[in-house]
Amino acid sequence: MPEDTPGQDQTGFEAAWEAAHDVSGWLKEGQARMLYDHASALPAGSTVLEIGSHRGRSSIVLAKALEQSQGRLICVDPFVDGSLFGGSKTREEFEANIAAAAVEDRIELVADYSTRLRPSWTRDIDLLYIDGKHDYWTFTDDLGWAEHLPDGGAILVHDAFSSIGVTLGVLAKILSSSRLRYVERSDSMALFVKATPTRTDRLRIVGELPWWIRNVGIKVLLRLRLRPLARLFGHDSVYDPY
Repeated sequence: MPEDTPGQDQTGFEAAWEAAHDVSGWLKEGQARMLYDHASALPAGSTVLEIGSHRGRSSIVLAKALEQSQGRLICVDPFVDGSLFGGSKTREEFEANIAAAAVEDRIELVADYSTRLRPSWTRDIDLLYIDGKHDYWTFTDDLGWAEHLPDGGAILVHDAFSSIGVTLGVLAKILSSSRLRYVERSDSMALFVKATPTRTDRLRIVGELPWWIRNVGIKVLLRLRLRPLARLFGHDSVYDPY
């Protein structure tokens, strides 16, 4: 896949976003646009792997993007009862939402932990979307899925430069990597590609750190119920910055 931003299919994206935006989740429209553009630019018959599907908001966008090219979306989510963002009820909502969007035939659900599934995985993928557990250890393990991407393949990461665990993983594993380069972001959605980074690419990662520190500070203020102070940093919401 080309490293430059793919051409935008405005009509197709609007239909995909209309199908997805009422599904509960944290994906913003600009972030959905990134997912759609990169998935819709893939060759015919391509495979996208999504880690962390929740109720299916991003899954619907990706599946809609793959319709014309007859691509396939593999959704990896354990849906474990008792977890903070999953369980059997969430899986039922996921399945109902993708059925309502008429994309269930485009999706293959693998109900398992990405970290447990990855060591035995043998299938090639063409795009990787990571929005699983946000701790450092899980995220850095999930980056290992990149070995199944072609050169130039895209890795989109949600909550990069927003989550402490994910950002530390980016600094530890991508900043010094010789095979992954940072391209751009939409709020906390970051785009990396499987390619040799330049010094400028590395410096742009470092350049995002003030924005990350701001987001972490806002999260602290929200947990202390100091929303008026969070507004001083441009955040007027009860929810974390995404």
